[in-house]
Amino acid sequence: MDNLFLKEKALWVRKETLNIHGIAPGTRLASSLSDVEIFVVLYYGGILKFDPKNVNWEGRDRFIISKGHGAISLYPILADLGFFDKNELTRISQPEALLGDIPDSRIPGFETTNGALGHGLGVACGMALALKKKKSDSKIFVLMGDGELCEGAVWEAIMFAGQRKLDNLSLIIDNNKISMLDYCQNIIDLEPLEDKFSVFKWQVKRIDGHNIAEVYESLKKIKEGGNGQPNVLIADTVKGKGVCQLENDVLCHIKSLKKDEIIEAIKNLR
Repeated sequence: MDNLFLKEKALWVRKETLNIHGIAPGTRLASSLSDVEIFVVLYYGGILKFDPKNVNWEGRDRFIISKGHGAISLYPILADLGFFDKNELTRISQPEALLGDIPDSRIPGFETTNGALGHGLGVACGMALALKKKKSDSKIFVLMGDGELCEGAVWEAIMFAGQRKLDNLSLIIDNNKISMLDYCQNIIDLEPLEDKFSVFKWQVKRIDGHNIAEVYESLKKIKEGGNGQPNVLIADTVKGKGVCQLENDVLCHIKSLKKDEIIEAIKNLR
């Protein structure tokens, strides 16, 4: 895989995400910037099987975005790949628009509606079990925020997946270490995460979630073969990645940028 191509795509997605925020200030910008490389590798790196012209193709891989508020950066990718018309990007959150501040399952390319956090993994477990019973080779990928791990339903799903040996299921944790109003460690400190997942029979790997090559190689290895265990990638990321006004600001989750700040942020992206 051409790492330079993927890096250029990631830069383009960050710019488009900032433009989207300018149109729809209610979007969660910082949460959407931390998972850009993950989206880029999944969709442009040949990891996911999908067909934009047949979004319900039975042979597709399923991608469940549990942290729906942080998925705005997927909008330009789906438009670029032909899931819906690119003009939709210019009218986000307007009356009758396809795209809203938070994605839902009306949008081609989104498998589920994710409002209250903590439910995506449970839904994915059901899908993974069903695909196993059908003897399908399709895979299930889930993106979850680290703040979601405070939800009890998440740990029920983690225990279930390990017990059922759902090796067609992979969880990616956007571990940006900041929840809505504070650092995650100050709310409920769940580290070391590796130990907790291992105890529940998951295959665990921690990666740099902004290192394109590392994200690609890790997801490629997971996709290539089952090992009798569900997989989790703990992707260490920076909330608001690429925008100095947001990076590591404990309140960046709820921070909106003004028009001039967006223009300046786009100029400074590298």
